[in-house]
Amino acid sequence: MVDSGAQADAFACDLADPASIRAFTGGIAARTGRVDVLINNGARYLEGPNLWDADDDAITDTIASGATGTLLTVKHLLPLLRASAGADVVNLVSSAAEPRGHRSQAHPAFYAAKAAQAGFADVLSHRLRPEGVRVISLYPPDFTDGDPLDSAWDHASRTASDPLTAQSVLDCVLFASNQPRDCFIRSFHFEQL
Repeated sequence: MVDSGAQADAFACDLADPASIRAFTGGIAARTGRVDVLINNGARYLEGPNLWDADDDAITDTIASGATGTLLTVKHLLPLLRASAGADVVNLVSSAAEPRGHRSQAHPAFYAAKAAQAGFADVLSHRLRPEGVRVISLYPPDFTDGDPLDSAWDHASRTASDPLTAQSVLDCVLFASNQPRDCFIRSFHFEQL
């Protein structure tokens, strides 16, 4: 890894807590006058295919972090996104939000949170496009973190039978956000085995 020398600031945020989101976005606004890229990737993953696999608090937290958390983060950062010469809002939704996408072992609350996030992203794209703010949604299946020391991490040696990695998803995000400003890629859908 190469040290770029760039400064980075870290802010804590609980996406299930509106006060935490306001403090998080306020902290960003105190440090900068614009946001060029917002990646909405935070959501509590909840496993278990049966509705009874989780208690009420876990279900509420999952839906709040994925659905409400995404909406409130965009709401409070929208003035900074609009201040950018070319802002992108990237949503890592999930294949769980696709119609008839039943492959994940996620809890139904996760499916509900991601479906809400997808619906929000769709209307947001339509409403912000006239302002030049692109909204891009990715619908990956479950993916692995990958191991940068493993040879399978190398793109050249990966095959269609390998599980999708976080690096591959990141490469899609970078591809979409690096397109010319007249190119509005609304979504990436990943074929699943």
